[in-house]
Amino acid sequence: MKNGFRNWSDIRVFLSVFREGSTLAASRKLKVSQPTVARRIDVLERETGLTLFERGTHGFKPTPEALRLVPLAEAIETSVLEFADCAKELTSTQPIRITAYSANFSARMIEIVNEFSADNQDVAFEFLSSVRALDLMAGEADIALRLARTEPDPDLICRKISTARWSLFGSRNYADKFGLPGSTNDLAGHQFVTFQRDDVPNVFHEWLTNHVEPDQIVMSFTELELMHAAIRSGQGLGISNVKLVETDMSFIRCFDEIPELAVPHLMLISPEAYRRPEVRAFVKFFAPRYAAIYK
Repeated sequence: MKNGFRNWSDIRVFLSVFREGSTLAASRKLKVSQPTVARRIDVLERETGLTLFERGTHGFKPTPEALRLVPLAEAIETSVLEFADCAKELTSTQPIRITAYSANFSARMIEIVNEFSADNQDVAFEFLSSVRALDLMAGEADIALRLARTEPDPDLICRKISTARWSLFGSRNYADKFGLPGSTNDLAGHQFVTFQRDDVPNVFHEWLTNHVEPDQIVMSFTELELMHAAIRSGQGLGISNVKLVETDMSFIRCFDEIPELAVPHLMLISPEAYRRPEVRAFVKFFAPRYAAIYK
């Protein structure tokens, strides 16, 4: 090169002349004047020290040097287009994806989200109901409302919401037929329903199997909603989150909370998501109001 290649936009002009066959056709494609296109080709040839086109009455014919440069120019064009698409995606507002067990998406929780949305109408939300813990660091969700029996990834941003507490519950129908145990010492003679599945810790099932005989467990479920339905219908006693069922009058607590089942209730945020201003604003707004539900 004589003076050094300086203007990346000349690549676009070069490709347009190559594809259209003349500076006139290229100017129409690029929506600039023909003299501007011709001038930019002259500048590019001067900077590269190459003759890129043979001028003739039938237009511009690419030279062998130009033909060697075309694939490289097209690669630059592809990269520029991908750069523009990525920049557009990064600056566009993406939905805030929140994952939690379905019962966490309660009416009170949704009211808080709606209150935030009233003043931030350009922010959308996506709610991902899952018993399985989605991987925030892998981008499966932005925010998780989670009961953490193990230490969360230290790279995640963490806000403690409350301490989740658990006890044994039955229904009025069950209590009328069989009575309710007053403590863990009174579990003999009762029947139980349980929750267990392969992709989550089976803490509650293990607690039951440590306190009752196997034949006392009459039903096992892989969905918490189904286990709760069995408790309501009087099929057996079952362990449930105290706060989760406190407004459900069909649940009767048998005795005090079970201390060894208590677990931190956390709000976890992906650090990549937290770099987005709308996520930071939502976390600041949501966290204290959501925590107030569990006081």
